Amino acid sequence: MLKYIDEFLNYLAVERGLADNTLLAYRRDLNQYVEYLQSRKIAEIQGVQRSHLTEYLYYQKKNGLSTTSICRGLAAIKTFHRFLVRERLAKEDPTSLVDTPKIWKRVPDVLSQVEIEAMIKATEGRSWQQIRDKAILELFYASGMRVSELAGMTMENVSLEGGYVRCLGKGRKERLIPIGRRAKEAMERYSQQVRGKLLKGKLSSDLFLSRLGKKLSRQSLWKIIKLYARKAKIKKTIKPHTLRHSFATHLLQHGADLRSVQEMLGHADISTTQIYTHVDRERLKQVHKEFHPRA
Repeated sequence: MLKYIDEFLNYLAVERGLADNTLLAYRRDLNQYVEYLQSRKIAEIQGVQRSHLTEYLYYQKKNGLSTTSICRGLAAIKTFHRFLVRERLAKEDPTSLVDTPKIWKRVPDVLSQVEIEAMIKATEGRSWQQIRDKAILELFYASGMRVSELAGMTMENVSLEGGYVRCLGKGRKERLIPIGRRAKEAMERYSQQVRGKLLKGKLSSDLFLSRLGKKLSRQSLWKIIKLYARKAKIKKTIKPHTLRHSFATHLLQHGADLRSVQEMLGHADISTTQIYTHVDRERLKQVHKEFHPRA
């Protein structure tokens, strides 16, 4: 079965162009699934029945796995079994009649515009690091990119003259995102004053660089975001997508239409984007509760 997982992941990488992080998540979920089957003495894929899958889902729930994680794993398992049937590596798909557990869509945590401004203000200064970090925060908030997309940005992806960035998202789908005046100014300053010095004569197409002239990783970008959240004295829990969530929420609060926000975020399904309308409703409920005399 592990051999089949390798074939499946190769198919996802080549045919569907899934990102490395997505492939790692698929491998982790499928390895856990196969380990459970082997613990039940099921060594061949043809021996898997629907009852085994149901038992596996109960096993995960019993071990404290969240419904969201169970649903994510089940999606990987279903796609895996469909692949096996399509490639004639298995005769039947035992997952075909297994329903995905219902989950509530969680309203994402967002920062207020005041908090965003405080984070960006915390980068003010003349050092190379402050200039670079301001460009990172301005571009991140202006574009709503994923952290992995920001880490993958190259100089060729940025058109400061045109005022947009070209972003390669999930499934290697390309989208153009406008970035606005403030992000453009911060990017110009970084490009003109800092980036060349960090390269020290070397050649690189990577946009954001470390002090050693190497590409900043997702983890490094994440540390930078947390650093300026602390400097801005923000008490909220900051996650990698917090600025992305804030970008979408603030656009909708100021009257942007859902389709445009969907396109800028790179969501394949508009229902994913609709979660941000829930954020605004939650804010209105809080305002009503705080200020209405009979709330």
